[in-house]
Amino acid sequence: MTRRTALFSGIASALPRFALLAAALLAPLVAMQSVQAGADAFIEDSRKLSSGAGLVLVISLQRG
Repeated sequence: MTRRTALFSGIASALPRFALLAAALLAPLVAMQSVQAGADAFIEDSRKLSSGAGLVLVISLQRG
């Protein structure tokens, strides 16, 4: 009987960890099902064109 109790205790202590792992792995899949994206919906950032200030900074840092 103690062997069966030890087995049940081990499974009972590991079950919440497995449930948490499964929830963490399946949550993005469930979230993707609820997204209503089509040809007219874009998920992106509207970026402005760069003015070239980064290039000036890179060149000035290389000289110094």
